[in-house]
Amino acid sequence: MTGLDPSLLESLLARALRRGGDYADIFFERKRSQSFRLQDGVIHEASVGMTMGAGIRVISGERSGYAHSDDLSPESLAKAADVAALIADDPNAATRSIAIVARVVPAMYDRFDEAPIDAAIIVDYLHRADVAARAIDRRIDAVNASFSSELQEVQIAASDGRLVYDRRPLLTLGVQSLGTHEGRRANGYYGDGGRTGIDFFLTTTPESIAERSGHIAATNLDAREAPAGEMPVVVGGGGGGVLLHEAVGHGLESDFNRQGTSLYSGRVGERVASDLVTIFDDGNLHGERGSLAVDDEGTPGQHKVLVERGILRGYMQDHLNGTLMGTPSTGSGRRQSFRVMPQPRMCNTHMPPGDSTFEEIIASVERGVYATSFAGGQVEISKGDFVFMVAEGYLIEGGKITAPIRGATLIGNGPDAMTKVTMVGNDARLANRSYTCGKGGQYVPVGVGMPTVKLSQCIVGGSRVG
Repeated sequence: MTGLDPSLLESLLARALRRGGDYADIFFERKRSQSFRLQDGVIHEASVGMTMGAGIRVISGERSGYAHSDDLSPESLAKAADVAALIADDPNAATRSIAIVARVVPAMYDRFDEAPIDAAIIVDYLHRADVAARAIDRRIDAVNASFSSELQEVQIAASDGRLVYDRRPLLTLGVQSLGTHEGRRANGYYGDGGRTGIDFFLTTTPESIAERSGHIAATNLDAREAPAGEMPVVVGGGGGGVLLHEAVGHGLESDFNRQGTSLYSGRVGERVASDLVTIFDDGNLHGERGSLAVDDEGTPGQHKVLVERGILRGYMQDHLNGTLMGTPSTGSGRRQSFRVMPQPRMCNTHMPPGDSTFEEIIASVERGVYATSFAGGQVEISKGDFVFMVAEGYLIEGGKITAPIRGATLIGNGPDAMTKVTMVGNDARLANRSYTCGKGGQYVPVGVGMPTVKLSQCIVGGSRVG
């Protein structure tokens, strides 16, 4: 493990707290990355990179001071500690002696690649994906395929004596298929991967990923205009978890709740959803995209019960907000890199299975929409209002899935939608996709998932009335 000398870390922590302050930590990062992109059968981009640096934070009450450096000399790091220390100004601050002790990190990643992955293997995978996607439908006339991998090594030291190391792999292979039919363009995207090694793609093959991408594109080429109006909506298992992540999950992050800007603020113990709704956020699922042996503050990844049978049980906490709210961190402190401070963030947000079969849920809808996956959307945290674009959707007529639809959006309010959950499927799973969540200008990998869920009513935006 590459990292800073423990004795240096101890002296830097003491220096950061020499003006006072409640807490200090140091986040060291070394990240090796590779990325390749194929377009129209040709490799257009290929890159290999290395990032290394450290950030030093001091917390004083509700305020945080932060400085970072990619120069790891003791002199530059001492200057960073001095800058972070400026957040506090206690003239009577006593000199502190910091002693850190290495802690064991739980095994979280089944396998990863010690050395950079052979470029010939990656190029072969991308070409295989290109061929497989085009073979799905002759109308698919363009394919973009991409591959990215990284191995992030982190070392976290804190003034409470904590010292942890973690090595985090992350792989993604994604395929976008584009087709043309009668002057209309349609696309489909699918990706897979996780915190694993390159041999993952021996079983989840580039062909299987590309075929799913091609299927979505071909389906959208044949789709009719989406209906508009309020109607029952069935949200698909797996990828439908994006709705859960955006419409509910962000509102349960502790910074919004401590500041009173979330509509869930101060509502722990209250009913916020149908009694069919339970929501978890897990940072300790082996191999999943959002999993972490320890978060970016050194707290182990955990299983968190956010909502239980419709009752709000708690928020996702990092060190700062948890301390101010009088509750421990839930292992939810995450950051994009050493250049920024951590925030409370989701890891793998999902719902457990219910009792209904997929067939029973579809049969219960006389006329409505089945949304299997989403292409993006937005939510207003303070109100919970959301708009989501449906990437792949179908009409439900007479209790059966019929024609594919295009141009559909779901419009509603997260908490209100959760009260309208009337059936939950027994097919819960995390989505095999390449989701990245943005917040405060930072992006981190996450996982989403849910079973098939029926909303009794939701507004569907479309171009056809009825």
